[in-house]
Amino acid sequence: MGKKRKNNDASESSRSMDGNTVQLEGISTVGNVADNDTNMLVVIPKKKAKIKTKVVEKKVKKLSKKERKRLTDIIQRKENKERRANLLEALSKNQASEEEMKRFTSITEVYTQNYKSDLAVGDTYEMKINSIKRTKRKKKPMKVIEDKEEDPESEDTDQMSTDEEVEAIMEEQASAQTKDDVTVEASSIDSINQPLQAEIEPAKNPDSKPADLQPVKNADSKPSVYMHLNRIPEMQAARLKLPILAEEQVVMETINDNPIVIICGETGSGKTTQVPQFLYEAGYAHQSGIICVTEPRRVAAISMSKRVAAEMNLTDREISYQIRFEGNTTPETKIKFVTDGVLLKEAQQDPLLTKYSVIIIDEAHERSVYTDILIGLLSIVLRQRAKRGRPLKLIIMSATLRIEDFTSSVLFRYSKPPPIIKVEARQFPVTVHFNKKTIEDYVSEAYKKVCKIHRTLPEGGILVFVTGQQEVHTLVRKLRKMFPYIPGQANLEPTKKESRRERQRKEKLLQEEKKESLLEDVKKIDLNSFSVLPQDDEVAENDYNIDVNSDEENTELKEEEDEEEDLKAMMKEETPDSSIPLYLLPLYSLLSSDKQAQVFEPAPEGCRMCIIATNVAETSLTIPNIRYVVDTGKTKTKFYDKVTGVSTFRVTWVSQASANQRAGRAGRMGPGHCYRLYSSAVFSDFELFTPPEITRRPVEDLVLQMKSMRIDKVANFPFPTPPANEQIKAAESLLMSLGALHPVGNQSIRFNDLKKVKSPVITDLGMVMATFPVAPRYAKMLMLAKTYKVLPYAVALVAALSVDELFIDSIQPSDAEGDKEKWLSKVAKLSIFRSNFIGNAFLLGDMMVLLKAVGACESEGCAVSFCERLGIRFKAMREIRKLRIQLTNAVNTAFPEEDLVVDPNLPPPNEEQNLALRKIVLGGLADHVARRNPAPPPGADKTECNRLKGSFQCMQLEDLVYIHPESVMFKNKDVEFVVYQSMIETSRLYMRGLCCIEAHWFPELAPSYCVLSKPLEEPPPRYDQKTGKVFCHRSGSFGRCNWEFAPTEMEFPDSVESYRWFAKFLLDGDVFPALARFKSSLLLNASTMVKSWAKLQPKTDTVLKVLISKEAKTRDRLIGIWKTEPLFFQAEYLEWIPESLHGEVITLWPPLVSKS
Repeated sequence: MGKKRKNNDASESSRSMDGNTVQLEGISTVGNVADNDTNMLVVIPKKKAKIKTKVVEKKVKKLSKKERKRLTDIIQRKENKERRANLLEALSKNQASEEEMKRFTSITEVYTQNYKSDLAVGDTYEMKINSIKRTKRKKKPMKVIEDKEEDPESEDTDQMSTDEEVEAIMEEQASAQTKDDVTVEASSIDSINQPLQAEIEPAKNPDSKPADLQPVKNADSKPSVYMHLNRIPEMQAARLKLPILAEEQVVMETINDNPIVIICGETGSGKTTQVPQFLYEAGYAHQSGIICVTEPRRVAAISMSKRVAAEMNLTDREISYQIRFEGNTTPETKIKFVTDGVLLKEAQQDPLLTKYSVIIIDEAHERSVYTDILIGLLSIVLRQRAKRGRPLKLIIMSATLRIEDFTSSVLFRYSKPPPIIKVEARQFPVTVHFNKKTIEDYVSEAYKKVCKIHRTLPEGGILVFVTGQQEVHTLVRKLRKMFPYIPGQANLEPTKKESRRERQRKEKLLQEEKKESLLEDVKKIDLNSFSVLPQDDEVAENDYNIDVNSDEENTELKEEEDEEEDLKAMMKEETPDSSIPLYLLPLYSLLSSDKQAQVFEPAPEGCRMCIIATNVAETSLTIPNIRYVVDTGKTKTKFYDKVTGVSTFRVTWVSQASANQRAGRAGRMGPGHCYRLYSSAVFSDFELFTPPEITRRPVEDLVLQMKSMRIDKVANFPFPTPPANEQIKAAESLLMSLGALHPVGNQSIRFNDLKKVKSPVITDLGMVMATFPVAPRYAKMLMLAKTYKVLPYAVALVAALSVDELFIDSIQPSDAEGDKEKWLSKVAKLSIFRSNFIGNAFLLGDMMVLLKAVGACESEGCAVSFCERLGIRFKAMREIRKLRIQLTNAVNTAFPEEDLVVDPNLPPPNEEQNLALRKIVLGGLADHVARRNPAPPPGADKTECNRLKGSFQCMQLEDLVYIHPESVMFKNKDVEFVVYQSMIETSRLYMRGLCCIEAHWFPELAPSYCVLSKPLEEPPPRYDQKTGKVFCHRSGSFGRCNWEFAPTEMEFPDSVESYRWFAKFLLDGDVFPALARFKSSLLLNASTMVKSWAKLQPKTDTVLKVLISKEAKTRDRLIGIWKTEPLFFQAEYLEWIPESLHGEVITLWPPLVSKS
């Protein structure tokens, strides 16, 4: 035997006791245990042991909503599949035989070409159909299908689509020819009432057609139109170089198929000049209307019209322009360039713009106010024009990639988003250089950079961007002094031919001589007498490159980190060099048109052109031959406080998009360089895009214009970028104070609920004000001028107020002769001369200066020499003359009885007219009132005294404001209340365009800003014979500051008391003298009407009710009632007199003045 297993004894014992299990339930003996007396007592069970098994119930997890929906969808798909299989089975029973099918020809084969190359003769082909939806995809070549039967039930249920996925799945099935396609015979096409797409085997004889085959109705095709142009070969060659010429077919096909198209291309791609020509050649200006192109700037509209006319070899009668004050449009005009404001004004007269077939919004990325409104308005006009069968095409052209605002669902909520065409610009590589340090004095830094470029780099124009007119003239003057250009100088030609290496060699010798002399002086310098910290203007100028993809050599400025190079640069800056003249030109918006046009002309022989410009050169215009751009990164922006309404100019950083636009100016004609006078870290902090103008300016003029076009809910208008609710609310509040809008319902709402409440509606006064092409404030002044009989003076004054910068300021022009002291002396003389303008009309202030300047220039024929002698900008005066003519025509249209003319010899206003002009200025600028602060108390702090000296408190601001030093009222200390035209912020807040006013005018001319008391008892109300109204005295306060004014006489407010007082004067015979003889015979004293116990007398109550029922509280109203009801008020009056006088009263009734 082998080795015993572990625990073998226990195993054997267990086997020997098999079947003798013990359970403690009862006592009994079973088996062989009972025969053995020696065994101990054991308890034997009566029955076999039961093992209880615990049944675990499975808990069914409750289905979630998502899972339940998924399972329901699966069941639904199975049911749909079964129904589909049953339907196909039923259709197959009615299917034509295979021989009959071969005799048919499919409709697609009748009108399309057969794909014979893909078919094999003798094979059997079955038709693949899509029984769900007709696809719009192009039909692919027919695919041979093997003969086999497919079991519909074999498809996987999970592969079936839901109702929401049918369209996407079926498009995939049509393109991929998956196994889910069901093959049926062609006869099922006539049996199914759903649109199917089928491809059938082509018949052997394609010419034979079934008799019952119906032709497919195609859409009416339009004949193609091509307008031929005889272009000059040179112009045509230049056009072919533009990038957009390669995209002409894509552009025109997209325009033909879509009502709205967006074209995105950088400046220089040719979109502005070429897209109108594409449309003209395609016949859009042939019969249906005119092609209109909008530009944000006047100079762009004029220059583009001339350029397009030259390229098309047409005259200005066909290619015209129209800006605010001038234009050359004719009945033969086919392409019209306009400013966006002009087109918006046309939309006010013709809301559907019926005379245009295509409207192109150019430079949409600049986001001017009128451009934004035009885009929103045209999105509505397009639908209206389409309903009338005269569709309008809208093309939006932008130079940047920020096009999300033009494709938003707000603009195109009823149509699909417009397609976008991106056109590559003709852009040469531009190397961008950043400064390592950002210098605060960016003008001096720009001066140094231009000097370095001009001395060291190859030929090519330089374009410098600064912020304003003053910086332009300062930089031009400094550079002209450094690199003087004398027309006709003899050394220009040799200088041009002199090699660059030779010029550098001469400069090096000169600098070495100066360096030796300078080092001799350095030995004598005591270093202990200087500060350890270097000055800002002594920091070395360092550049590093961002993009070095240019193939040119020796065109990048080298890093100058060593002291020797810095020393040479400093010495160069102080040494004028006439051997390399620089042709300098300024460019800004206020510059005259002829001087602005000089930037497009070539520089004189032997000179490099350098243009110092503001952001006007950033877009719209492509200046030729610019190779180097110096970008200061700064711009002057007008900020608008949405709450106070105060506008201020501030110098801020440009956006990244604007900086890239500036850099792109260097790559129009060839490879260029852009030198940014700030670091890359500063650039990364710039805003990506400039905020739209509509968010940075007041919008009361836009709100009034939109209200006049019956766009009542301005907050719901589809703006590309809507103005803030605060702006709209402030605009509506101002217009209501001017009387142009009338409130509807509760106006005390929150800004967030602006879209939910009723908007104020335009009044009759507002409709007339909207016809005047000026701001609503000035339009209200014209309306008041009609009342005060001073319309000729008001028209001239409003025209002058609407044009900025009439007088030249203390900025010395770059071409001015003499030094700064002489120039300032000239400015002081002009200031004294202008002060003499006001004469005796001192209280009219700066308004009188404007009025006298306009009158003086008009009397002298608006000569240039006369304007220069008086310090008046000729360009501004010319605009005033045009606006004056335009306003005169608008006034004559609104008030034909006035018969107003433009009088060049308008005499100065007299004292009465001066008073009226002061009142109408207050009526238009009622929210621009300021009050002089009282003098500081004795013993006050010196700082506080200086702060309060000459200060004013205005309605809109908590800060103190002051009179501008250039105002003629600067030295006057006796005026308490003034009204100002505008406010600017420099070191202080200054008011400009001032006029003196009186406090007692507030209730009459600015009632919406007054808080008035009840009519005063003393002095008592009186009846005015001239106006036929009851007047009373009331006190009150004005504005936010609660400036109190003395009791002022005004018309009695509309209340029950006004009817009582009118009845009193009527019974006394003051209203109609014919009743005066009955005054002594009255049964009750007429003063009973205004007593506190008047209600106790029935006679007073009867008179009061009848007057209120007809709103009769003035003489004119009562006379008007008697014309239709001669017996009105007769019975009530007879109750107040004895019966003996009734016959006499009846005889003379109505008691008009003519019967007295």
